[in-house]
Amino acid sequence: MALTEIIIKNAKPKEKPYSLSDGRGLILDIRPNGSKYWIARLWIDGKEKRKSLGSYPDVSLKAARDKNYEIRKEDKRGPSGEYSFKELAVEWFNSVILPDKSKNYVRTVELRLKKYLIHEFGNRKLNEITPNMVLLFCRQIEKEGLTDTSHRLRQFMKQIFDYAITTDRTLVNPAAAISKALQPHRQKHYATVVESENIGALMRSVYAYPQRLVRYLMIMSALTFVRPVEIRQAEWKEFDLNKKEWRIPGEKMKEKNEHVVPLSTEAIRVLKELLAISGNKTWLFPSPRGGGRHLSDGAVRTALRSMGYEKEDMTAHGFRSMASTILNEYEWPADVIEHQLSHVDRNTIRRTYNRAQYMSQRIAMMEWWGNFLIAVRDKKDVPLKPTINI
Repeated sequence: MALTEIIIKNAKPKEKPYSLSDGRGLILDIRPNGSKYWIARLWIDGKEKRKSLGSYPDVSLKAARDKNYEIRKEDKRGPSGEYSFKELAVEWFNSVILPDKSKNYVRTVELRLKKYLIHEFGNRKLNEITPNMVLLFCRQIEKEGLTDTSHRLRQFMKQIFDYAITTDRTLVNPAAAISKALQPHRQKHYATVVESENIGALMRSVYAYPQRLVRYLMIMSALTFVRPVEIRQAEWKEFDLNKKEWRIPGEKMKEKNEHVVPLSTEAIRVLKELLAISGNKTWLFPSPRGGGRHLSDGAVRTALRSMGYEKEDMTAHGFRSMASTILNEYEWPADVIEHQLSHVDRNTIRRTYNRAQYMSQRIAMMEWWGNFLIAVRDKKDVPLKPTINI
């Protein structure tokens, strides 16, 4: 809010110095002894420079504004929005995110900035970016099936522009008014957890769940991210621990094609523990009620609720959505992710070719994913993604 003579005269000293902003980089510093000084805030190469314009009332509000205006003409950038989005995004990241956040959160934000926001808006001046540009960008992310990512990217943009306004580099926040124009967050049956720190908390709860079969069911759901019905119907005869693979017969798959799931080191470890519990049964996860049945679809739902996750927070299907979101954000190739999700190409010849072509990449991705889950569970650094060729 712009200052007035009444506001300035009524501004009382406090125990510590404080400032009142008139906008456009002009502030009034008020000292504990009651003295008031005009300051022009400039930003040069990402660093704040403060230039004294004199004391009040020797320099009136109008005179201070005139002096500030002349300085801004010399600076040629100031709060006119002439800074690039990349400049402000990097400064915001270094000033706000880097000092206080966990390593994994910092890395997640850095990835999203580079992959999405800086890639899209990096060289644009702040005052060139309009609400419609931000909306179209977010809707494109939505079309890729990443609704939650779209919302988070808008939030990051809003924070960056809020920072730019606070530091007098621009006057308008184009990301502030478009949230209601975006698709709502995931539908209930796709509710999931996607932030690294939240995934870590989820996995700690999963690994500590007291009922063994349900615990292993949730762990394997996270590690393999197959559909809930596919993991519940898993049979021991489908697994080859020596080859580190799980072959799901076509009749069990949604698309009626055999699906191969490479098994990570952590998945093999879990399966060896599970062998001692259900290795003499048909199913990996037999129902405690007997009758040759496997665990029901309510087993994971009940466990999640007892762990404090409501249906709007996390579901059995959410392990699948969680993997898809993180793997995309860590820039694993989209085709490799889609094949591992068993989103089948309708072209039979191309499907057969791609299935063989992507297997080595899928093995590497699944091993990385297993290591990722363990890292965030144990509050350790996320593993680096290996370089793979497509």
